[in-house]
Amino acid sequence: MAQLDQKYDDLIKDVLENGTDSGDRTGTGTRFVFGRQVRFDVDLDNFPIITEKHIVWNSVLTELVWFVQGGTNVGYLNENDVHIWDEWANESGDVGPVYGYQWRNWNGDGIDQLQEAIDTINENPNSRRIMVTAWNPAQIDRMGLPPCHFQYQFRSEPTPEGEPRKLHVLVSQRSCDLFLGTPFNWSSYATLLAVVSEITGHKPGEVIWQGGDVHLYQNHFEQAKKVLELPHKEAPKLEVGDINTIDDFYKSSVNLVNYNSGPFVKAPIAC
Repeated sequence: MAQLDQKYDDLIKDVLENGTDSGDRTGTGTRFVFGRQVRFDVDLDNFPIITEKHIVWNSVLTELVWFVQGGTNVGYLNENDVHIWDEWANESGDVGPVYGYQWRNWNGDGIDQLQEAIDTINENPNSRRIMVTAWNPAQIDRMGLPPCHFQYQFRSEPTPEGEPRKLHVLVSQRSCDLFLGTPFNWSSYATLLAVVSEITGHKPGEVIWQGGDVHLYQNHFEQAKKVLELPHKEAPKLEVGDINTIDDFYKSSVNLVNYNSGPFVKAPIAC
């Protein structure tokens, strides 16, 4: 069965049963818990993506490619039928120096954090400094939406001689929209880990996700309870092509196979 569904269900129950009701920036209201961790293996034959409800894989993959390309305009997303960033774009489609901009051109200074991370994995795999951050205080006020998942750290794990090393990623997320955003983020970082592992000759290991404010919006409660009643299904497979550099990563580079999910459960986006 899909490995993520039970972890997701447990986190939903945690928020519903143990959370605190609070006001929030959007005026919608949330119920939150503070400080949680979820760990899961990135097994390409049992790829970590929620199956009890439908996750729009095209949106996950298109956004990740956009991040990796350093994108700041929703034009590429819209061309691929993805509109998840439209609410935060200006009239020209620009969202400011968000995720990918910071990953590939930190502060506009030409610092390519993602490429430097990959180079370090290749050249100094035991390093404890393989970090990428999107949280740039100097440019927060220029961003349409400040980063929710704001930092990630890779760790290359030694393995017995003759076996490829394992690559893990630790993801830090300050604000976690549990119904709409979090499962999307989990699969996005699982894909990124698979891609970077391919580039660096590693076997994908674990995603370790740590959430700060983990919340359900008040108008997502009924949808979340519905998901808890849905059956878990078999996990799909992720096929990863021959990717030599991070700039070789396109939508065609990976293929999700046999993703048979439950229904798409619609919920409003709080802006």
